[in-house]
Amino acid sequence: MPLVYGVALKYLKDEELSKDTVIQIFEELIQKVKTHEISYFKSWLYVVCRNFCLMALRKAQKNITISFDDVLMENEPFLHHEDSQEKEQKLKAMERCLESLNEEQKLSVDLFYLQQKCYAEVATLTGYELQKVKSYIQNGKRNLKICIEKNGE
Repeated sequence: MPLVYGVALKYLKDEELSKDTVIQIFEELIQKVKTHEISYFKSWLYVVCRNFCLMALRKAQKNITISFDDVLMENEPFLHHEDSQEKEQKLKAMERCLESLNEEQKLSVDLFYLQQKCYAEVATLTGYELQKVKSYIQNGKRNLKICIEKNGE
């Protein structure tokens, strides 16, 4: 219970909501334990709790309404030409760093992020194994970040 409460508190940042979440998660666990093959219970429980909290946050975010004043108020980034130039520089830096990736990472990242394909589609289109696709995307993303930070862009 302390692990679940700690994870809930970390994500939800509200003590009462976290306590309620612990109860909800344990109610769900009764069903999930029966249907999943669990090798390492503690790590599995952590993932279940994290996912539950993220879904709760996502659901809460959808319920946020935008006030009329926010829609009419001018937004500063759209008022300045420099912001679009800065964005253009960042995109060019990303393109340069994308070219520095190995072929598997470049193709996987391009299909997943730029062409918005799912893992299975990337695997089908490239002929790579699904686990390899996930690895290429994760490593490619990390290498892009390192490249962009290293070049000070």
